[in-house]
Amino acid sequence: MKETMFYQKLEGNKVRCNLCHHRCIISDGKRGICQVRENKNGVLYSLVYGKVVTSNVDPIEKKPLFHFYPGSKTYSIATVGCNFHCLHCQNWEISQVINEIVGKEITPNNIVKNAINSNCQSIAYTYTEPTIFYEYAYDVAKIAHGKGLKNLFITNGYISKEALREISSYLDAANIDLKSMSDGFYRKVCGAKLQPVLDNIKLYHHLGIWIEVTTLIIPGYNDDSKELKRIAEFISDIDASIPWHVTGFYPVYKLNDISPTTRETLRKVVEIGRKAGLEYVYQGNVREGENTYCPYCGELLIEREGFDISVNNIINRNCLYCGKHIAGKGMRKN
Repeated sequence: MKETMFYQKLEGNKVRCNLCHHRCIISDGKRGICQVRENKNGVLYSLVYGKVVTSNVDPIEKKPLFHFYPGSKTYSIATVGCNFHCLHCQNWEISQVINEIVGKEITPNNIVKNAINSNCQSIAYTYTEPTIFYEYAYDVAKIAHGKGLKNLFITNGYISKEALREISSYLDAANIDLKSMSDGFYRKVCGAKLQPVLDNIKLYHHLGIWIEVTTLIIPGYNDDSKELKRIAEFISDIDASIPWHVTGFYPVYKLNDISPTTRETLRKVVEIGRKAGLEYVYQGNVREGENTYCPYCGELLIEREGFDISVNNIINRNCLYCGKHIAGKGMRKN
């Protein structure tokens, strides 16, 4: 266990956790919504510090991050727990903790060594919500930054502003889920609120962290064209060069009676994104619509086959054909 950052002591041995926007008030002997931060005699502890439940070497495209060092490998880690309780969680076995805290003890230094030995250019805090293992991610990220590695959050965007600002010096990129533009959806399906996510997407961008946004299209839940248009316009108003990944839903967890998203639906969402002015809109989970095209001349820039890159026509960060700048980081340096 490790004492957490971002909490305040209250009367009666209670504490308020300020790590995410739930800002849980936790009584002595109890845990917060994430189930991995516990109040012990008026001190809030992380129960998952250093307890890695899964680690893998992944293509960065799997996160998905298409405009951040494409073709590179990222060392992905997670602990158990999450501050959302999404009905469609694909990693619910490790995110939805009830009692037992499991995981292999690995020090921050060893995580960084593993990433370097695996020829990874970055470390991704992913699979579950990285906010809930913040102290561990923070310590790993600080060491990784000093070794020249990049740090990535794959996140629901519910971190508190103070916690995001604190780690921003070491955080290079993030893929943020924008699950819906309906607060009712967030409350019913995720157990959270919409506005903090919208505010944090803006803050990530303001802090200079490279961001890409993902929306999982769930039939009958968030596939209304007007709502999707609002998502696309929201992203475009921040920066039209922010990539938007619209991904297909498959039945899982507590939404196992919902039909998968059709390819036709995803194509329509891509068109909605383009009409809203977004320069890069990608389809996910269907193995099509994942190539990068120049938003100026329309030529193919990056051809993807699954998670592999077969063609990269970006030279010195510019389109090979028209010479225009292509948004992203580490796109290609020749």
